[in-house]
Amino acid sequence: MLKKKPLFNAVISAIALPGVVLAADPPAKPAVPTLDQVLEASGVSLVGYIDTAYSHLSGTGLFTSTIPNRVFDTEPNSFNLHQAAITVAKQPKEGFGGLVNLTAGRDARIIHAFDTNTESQFDVTQAYAQYATGPLTVIAGKYVTLAGAEVIASPSDVNYSRSILFGYAIPFTHTGLRATYAVNDMLSVIGGVNNGWDDVKDTNKQKTLELGLTLAPTKSLSFAAVDYVGTEQVAGPLDTTQGQRNILDLVGTWTATDKLSVTLNYDYGTQDNAVGGTNQAKWSGLAGYVNYLLTDTWRLSVRGEYFNDKDGYKTGVVQKWKEGTVTLAYLPAKNMEIRGEVRGDRSDVASFMKSDGTASKSQSSYGLEAIYKF
Repeated sequence: MLKKKPLFNAVISAIALPGVVLAADPPAKPAVPTLDQVLEASGVSLVGYIDTAYSHLSGTGLFTSTIPNRVFDTEPNSFNLHQAAITVAKQPKEGFGGLVNLTAGRDARIIHAFDTNTESQFDVTQAYAQYATGPLTVIAGKYVTLAGAEVIASPSDVNYSRSILFGYAIPFTHTGLRATYAVNDMLSVIGGVNNGWDDVKDTNKQKTLELGLTLAPTKSLSFAAVDYVGTEQVAGPLDTTQGQRNILDLVGTWTATDKLSVTLNYDYGTQDNAVGGTNQAKWSGLAGYVNYLLTDTWRLSVRGEYFNDKDGYKTGVVQKWKEGTVTLAYLPAKNMEIRGEVRGDRSDVASFMKSDGTASKSQSSYGLEAIYKF
């Protein structure tokens, strides 16, 4: 005969004896809320990304004027931590809010304001207070420019290298006051006043005016136009020569299908007292983008540009500069993107400095970029 185990006997006895109740399992501990849940409940958003890459240039990355001929990928042969950025924001549809956007990495040296450390690899890219009521939103502080089809934040662009227009035609940031009024679901108008181009502290007593609009007549078409006009130091914050600077920027986007989109960007700029301290300098350019989603995980992006630095004010060389870029992106997950890129640049004059000290009319490059978003 099999012997019954003591635990089995105890259970049988408890069931058999009247008035005896078995102990229930202890209640489960309440789940600890995640950081995302806490932030969402408080109306605060926290996002960021890491942008790291390898790039190779056939030249030195400089024009014969010693001005860099690329925006961020300036080293001829280098691995780079371009950006490690984080944005914290609370922007309710009604009432007060704010946003802080911090950028660390090599790119911070380029986008910094003129009156900050040029070698610092840290930048307060945006920091502003906000007030919203009905169709009106007002921000005050430091914020990115409205001009251009490309932006500082890498995940929002489709190519690895930045365009000529992004680096040489328009500003990066402004410090001042900006108001946006949504006339209806299709049209918004924007007006503002600020310290100028990439200035936290104004370099003169005059202010720069900002006037723009965005229009989306259909779900597939959108247009944006902005004009900046104001007095600036001709050759930077230490230059005593001043003159009115103006930039008109136009961007149009056609989303043909869920997979295909086309964008055009045009810029026309002028700077008074720039040529010999008296005459007006002019620059203009056109960029076109075709973005096609090959599959759920592969995207092809093509960019072509033409830039006319008529008086050499932006590049230090009187030239007509063209570039063509092909970028293939792999998206293995929602928060990860890997981009491979090939680019060719060409000028109508020998403006690209080579490592042997000679100059060339052309420069080629390739790059591999990884972006992780969180």
